[in-house]
Amino acid sequence: MMLLYKKYGKTNEMVSILGFGCMRLPIIDDDPTHIDAEKAIPMIRHAIDAGVNYLDTAYPYHGTGFASGGASEPFVAKALKDGYRERVNLATKLPSWLIKTRADMDKYLNEQLERLETDHIDFYLVHSLNTTVWPVLKEAGIGEFLDQAIKDGRIRHAGFSFHDQAGLFKEIVDYYDWSFCQIQYNYLDEDYQAGKAGLEYAAKKGLGIAVMEPLRGGNLVNLPKKAYQVIDQADVKRTPAEWALRWVWNHPEVSIVLSGMSTMEQVVENIKVAQQAQENSLTAKEVGIIDAIKNIFKAGIKVNCTGCAYCMPCPANINIPGCFSTYNDYWVFDCTPAAQKRYGMLSKIAAPASKCVECGKCESHCPQGITIREELKNVRQLFE
Repeated sequence: MMLLYKKYGKTNEMVSILGFGCMRLPIIDDDPTHIDAEKAIPMIRHAIDAGVNYLDTAYPYHGTGFASGGASEPFVAKALKDGYRERVNLATKLPSWLIKTRADMDKYLNEQLERLETDHIDFYLVHSLNTTVWPVLKEAGIGEFLDQAIKDGRIRHAGFSFHDQAGLFKEIVDYYDWSFCQIQYNYLDEDYQAGKAGLEYAAKKGLGIAVMEPLRGGNLVNLPKKAYQVIDQADVKRTPAEWALRWVWNHPEVSIVLSGMSTMEQVVENIKVAQQAQENSLTAKEVGIIDAIKNIFKAGIKVNCTGCAYCMPCPANINIPGCFSTYNDYWVFDCTPAAQKRYGMLSKIAAPASKCVECGKCESHCPQGITIREELKNVRQLFE
């Protein structure tokens, strides 16, 4: 069975409805800069061989912060050798937070072309737009830059990824003749950031829409006991990951679902689901089951963290996503004692939440707008 494909927004490109997101590739010795090539390259190539033709990376992925390029782009160049580059649409992103002038835009794009060992980027996104960076980009001439980069062939299509409120999203959609955009969307975040309103607005404007965090950083893979009881009522048996992915694909406005796969097993499962996931295919009963699961989750989640690790590294060596994941697990899974044990193990590897120096560096990069310093105090109060 073949993967399903869709026309991508204002382009004439047919893209696979499953895209390979390179933010969560397997690593060695918990070092984000040390991608496990023996595992990751076969994963990427297996996906391409199965029909996945959209590969997404970004300047800071698998790095030590946001001030310099991470290991992801050079690794992707390596993975796409032996003829694989010609078989995919390659997407990467301009590091918007580093842009101060028009010249900066050309500087980073040219650097990314070198890092990716390619003469063009198929789908180029302005990364992580929000109320802080957007005014700076407009003043620096982002529209002129994108026009020129398309004209000279360095990029083929221009888009943006977004982490802010729906009002700003609509303003950005209307500002430039974008071909596509990328938003966070899953059954827990239907009304979060751009949300359903942004999804429908961009679709009406003809933009292709790529969805990130369909599994909310893996949080929708392990469900509370009550949620499994709800799933058991379904006529068709599916894994939690398949339920979450099919919910996103059920929306006809969605072009691509980006999955940050970290094991070959995840690649195989996601491809299998993508071979069968038709838009508007879920029954009313199945949508109701997902709504019930959503309500169970929302009753327990305390911190709206997806585990993206944009907040890392922490100057005080706190594993911030790990703290929040453990904290949420305590509440979602009925105050499980296992969460206390996991927090103890986490604190042996990294600093505990009580070591936070409240510098605020983490909050400046958090796409979810979490008040991290305050939430770490709650983690400390519960576990320490």
